[in-house]
Amino acid sequence: MTAPLPRPSGGPPYFSRGQQIRWHYRPPGWAPGDAQFVFPVTVVRDDADALVAWLPVGTPYLASRLEGGGDLRSGDVRTAFTAPRIQGEAVWQHYDTLRIAPTGRAWSVWLWFEEGTGRFDGWYVNLEEPHTRDEHAVYSGDHVLDVVVAPDRSHQRKDEDELALAVEQGRFTAAKAREIEAAAAAAEAVIDAWGAPFCDGWESFAPDPDWPLPGLPRVAKP
Repeated sequence: MTAPLPRPSGGPPYFSRGQQIRWHYRPPGWAPGDAQFVFPVTVVRDDADALVAWLPVGTPYLASRLEGGGDLRSGDVRTAFTAPRIQGEAVWQHYDTLRIAPTGRAWSVWLWFEEGTGRFDGWYVNLEEPHTRDEHAVYSGDHVLDVVVAPDRSHQRKDEDELALAVEQGRFTAAKAREIEAAAAAAEAVIDAWGAPFCDGWESFAPDPDWPLPGLPRVAKP
């Protein structure tokens, strides 16, 4: 039987609280067998407004790597978006993270919590493709540009230089870059108005202590 194609997020059936799913980031033109990022996450909430998922420190995940196995940022900047990539593995470090994907938006909002103390350390707006999903996972593509939001609500863009490189090296067209920048501006307008999810109190979130740490995601190979 052929697996159903991914559908837009936002409609039923929804994932259940406590369900472990996969959160994929795939590059433009991705095909089965190509490298991607795949994070196993635990569902906190899923409804018509947003998917909220928990990613704690120590979670193993699949990571896109340079051919020698190095981190993508460790390579030559001149080939940052053209160098061949392989599928690797990694472990989530530094911050426990709550990820919120508002339905239909070209971004997700991540909340950083200090490992061990649970102290809230700010928001991170990750520009990306609006999510699609199937019964096990959500799928998106990273758009390089980000917006960092401090606990005092001040914010600034991050990696504008990398977005310019992505255009120079053919990852995105100039028109796509303008769309990404427009999405960043839309996200900044939400921040300035302190709309959802920033106003929803997620900075006081604590996970269910009975939730197990996810294992390394297994993705079917062609």
